[in-house]
Amino acid sequence: MKTLPSPLSPARCRVARLAALAALLFVSACYHPGRFVWVDDYREPPPSQQDDSYLIRNGDLLDVNVWNQDRISSRPRVRDDGRISLPLINDVDAAGQTPAALARAVEQKLKELVANPVVTVMVQEAQLIRVSVLGEVRNAGQKKLEWGAGLLQAISEAGGFTDYAREDAIYVLRREPGYQNQEPVRIRFTWENLSRNEGNAATFRLKTGDVVVVE
Repeated sequence: MKTLPSPLSPARCRVARLAALAALLFVSACYHPGRFVWVDDYREPPPSQQDDSYLIRNGDLLDVNVWNQDRISSRPRVRDDGRISLPLINDVDAAGQTPAALARAVEQKLKELVANPVVTVMVQEAQLIRVSVLGEVRNAGQKKLEWGAGLLQAISEAGGFTDYAREDAIYVLRREPGYQNQEPVRIRFTWENLSRNEGNAATFRLKTGDVVVVE
């Protein structure tokens, strides 16, 4: 007949619980998040290197309006080569420019053909941004978000946190000029700041190529 193990005494149970608690505290103390910058300390690159307003992308539908010149105003879509075709001046580089910068470039090209041209450019249909969401989320992978989306939208698209997510260890990995020789900068967030819309977390916007990691 097999002998069943005797139950632990109350004293031994307390010792076991204390040992488990000590192990948990030891693991937490050994956690090292690596190099990062808190979102409230994160600073965008200088204006010459950042997209401080929307940057036109391949596939965007534009409205190029030349004041008082309906015949040469048009609604071109940015081609895969990053250019648009306009009446009279043919191809113009568009991708990577702000609408205001593109308007000035078109004005320069029209000066030889139109007296004092005034051009405005508006984005009628913006392409979605693409980010990756990894780690302790329920549906990891690449996500397509509206331009101007923040971290809450990305986490929502990924199905929210798993039971093992650290709510104080949410990161965005971003490659940007001016940070560690082109290495990604790790921008750290907490769920408390995000959910309360506090500090820079409230205004932080994702960009195509960003990687969101929930540890």
